[in-house]
Amino acid sequence: MIPTDEKSESKFTEVLIPEELAIIPGGPDAVFPAMMVPVAVSNERTIKLVDDAVAGDKIVGVFAQRQDVEEQPPANLYEIGTASSIVRMLKMPDGTVHVLLQGIARIRLGQVAQVEPYIKGRIERVEEKLERTPELEALIRNILSLFQKLVSLAPNLPDELSVAAVNLTEPGVIADFVAVHSNLKPGESQEILETLDVQERLEKLTTFVNRELEILELGSKIQSQVKSEMDKGQREFLLREQLKAIQKELGEVDERTVEINEIRAKIEEAKLPPEAAKEAERELDRLAKMPPQAAEYTTVRTYLEWLASLPWAVSTEDNLDVAQAQRILDEDHYDLEKVKERILDYLAVRGLKGDMKSPILCFVGPPGTGKTSIGKSIARALGRNFIRMSLGGVRDEAEIRGHRRTYVGALPGRIIQSIHRAGSNNPVFMLDEIDKIGADFRGDPSAALLETLDPEQNFAFSDHYLEVPFDLSRVMFITTANIIDPIPPALRDRMEVLELSGYTEIEKLHIAKKFLIPKQLEEHGLSGDMLKISDNAVLSIVRNHTREAGLRNLEREIGTICRKRARQVAQGDKGKVTVTPNKLVDFLGQRKFRHEVAERTDEIGVATGLAWTPAGGDVLFVESTLMPGKGNLILTGQLGDVMQESARAALSFARSKAASLGIEEDFYSKNDVHVHVPAGAIPKDGPSAGITMAVSLVSALSKRPVSKDIAMTGEITLRGKVLPVGGIKEKVLAANRAGIKKVMLPKDNENDLEEVPQHIRKGLDFILVEQIDEVLSGTLK
Repeated sequence: MIPTDEKSESKFTEVLIPEELAIIPGGPDAVFPAMMVPVAVSNERTIKLVDDAVAGDKIVGVFAQRQDVEEQPPANLYEIGTASSIVRMLKMPDGTVHVLLQGIARIRLGQVAQVEPYIKGRIERVEEKLERTPELEALIRNILSLFQKLVSLAPNLPDELSVAAVNLTEPGVIADFVAVHSNLKPGESQEILETLDVQERLEKLTTFVNRELEILELGSKIQSQVKSEMDKGQREFLLREQLKAIQKELGEVDERTVEINEIRAKIEEAKLPPEAAKEAERELDRLAKMPPQAAEYTTVRTYLEWLASLPWAVSTEDNLDVAQAQRILDEDHYDLEKVKERILDYLAVRGLKGDMKSPILCFVGPPGTGKTSIGKSIARALGRNFIRMSLGGVRDEAEIRGHRRTYVGALPGRIIQSIHRAGSNNPVFMLDEIDKIGADFRGDPSAALLETLDPEQNFAFSDHYLEVPFDLSRVMFITTANIIDPIPPALRDRMEVLELSGYTEIEKLHIAKKFLIPKQLEEHGLSGDMLKISDNAVLSIVRNHTREAGLRNLEREIGTICRKRARQVAQGDKGKVTVTPNKLVDFLGQRKFRHEVAERTDEIGVATGLAWTPAGGDVLFVESTLMPGKGNLILTGQLGDVMQESARAALSFARSKAASLGIEEDFYSKNDVHVHVPAGAIPKDGPSAGITMAVSLVSALSKRPVSKDIAMTGEITLRGKVLPVGGIKEKVLAANRAGIKKVMLPKDNENDLEEVPQHIRKGLDFILVEQIDEVLSGTLK
């Protein structure tokens, strides 16, 4: 908008405005009195309005349109507008008309006289309220000062505007002038137009101008910061280019060139395979052309450093001496014959065929049986580096394969990182707790391991970060698990599973004497002259203070004895102490476990069964009782679906053979049967308690006691056949630990007894059965 001169300012009050005017619907911004504003008109109706006005008195009414009203003019026009004079009209070749309007005075729109061909209505001139007071003078000076700051900060306002504003004398005109050039919002400019009290108008305008000043000052501050940083960057760039030119003239090399040459030398020294070398060269060329200030410079350099530091061609030489390897394995671990034989077999074949692929082994067994520690021993026997990675709780597929380089802070996966730490491309790589790997919305890590643990694929393992294949075929992968079932079938199929059973009492005694006791003595600063633990004391600890398939609790109890003895030594008792079974109470307190079987008597309805658990074998008891009822079968003790079905099969067998078993044939019509397996807090499942439930039920129904000396396991069918079950070695070891002398097994499990140690088999009487009749005759009295 263009301000009028000083003379025009006073003459507007003398212009006679007709009572009825043609109305031009304006835009969202208001037109103010004493201001000139150009308007472009393309609407045919408005062009006719302008033509008629030019032919007449050249005065029209301009009213802004409401933005919050959807109706068309005149319904959406504000009540207060401006009477304006057409100063100049110019018709353009494209048919549009450019009009220069000069505001005259504020007017109020009354009744609309016509809508066609254009809007025409009755108007009323409104006068502003002006009372000259010191407050008004202060507001004028303040608004002029703010406007001068606004002009100095706004890039689109010429400096002449501040001079023009100072030369205005009328307060109302000053307010309107500042409002026009202050970038007010549409509603705010109309609010200023409608405010007739000049002092109130200046107060509102002061608020709006202050807000606009804050925005401009903030923008100016941001602009100056950006400019300063750009100037600094340009200055550094120019200085660096000059420095390069000077160094080139002097024959010197800059630090960046030195760095790139060092990386190139490392890449050449690493002896990358062709595909990786091609990618490294491409990234190195990009790095050489990239300024160090670039955000991607560090990312590319880190990637090249990873490529150069991996052991692409670095490997350790295998120790192929089978006898020496066996000696090392025997030094570190007692028993574990399956594992040792498999490693020695590999060494023998490796000696005959140099390029043999490394096996993928999976050690499955209860906690504390030496699965993790045997991995270190294997690495020592082979002369290889050892690296261990725990998979427990890993839920992100990127943990295995890494993140792509597009992510900030991206790194290779844990497989490549572990190979990097190992420093060779053929280490013994232990993936611990593979049965505890998880999966969620971030991916399935077990699926990422399919490529890693497949000898047919891992020669070209692809990490998301490296994006070049890395050969893992020379790595000996060893995984460990407590249970095989949670491992996905596809992953299980890629591994050779070796099961590690629990240790017998004699084996635990040998391990304690050879490994555990010397280790604990050394860790507690004791010597053999200060403390000795007798063999009987170790056996007593195994029987009465621990109940486990492994050795962890046994080692803790030995550690407790060593700590107690260390305190005695610290208090002055430096003599030799021999711990016997009678002295264990002083060191370990009262016994923690009792042999329930040994303390039981022959009872009606109570049978002893054998169960397999992830921690080894265990003994369980099945109790059955009758009560008056209507033939319901009640099952308690947290039994799983399969175990419940075994109980129903046993009851159905008893009902079908009631006459031959000496049971009332109609017992089920007047009695309820309750079967309970103690230790109710522990979930139980599986078919192997079938014959135990059958014996317990028949005993309760026939009122014949069950022999307490016999423990049994086997699945039962409705026809009375006894089917084979798994976990025989663990169950037999559990029976031996519990003091049981007779074990009843399915006939088809006879071959499984070969896995049971010879000294255990000698101490037990095995009864092999094929029919439930044989079971009942051997257990019921």
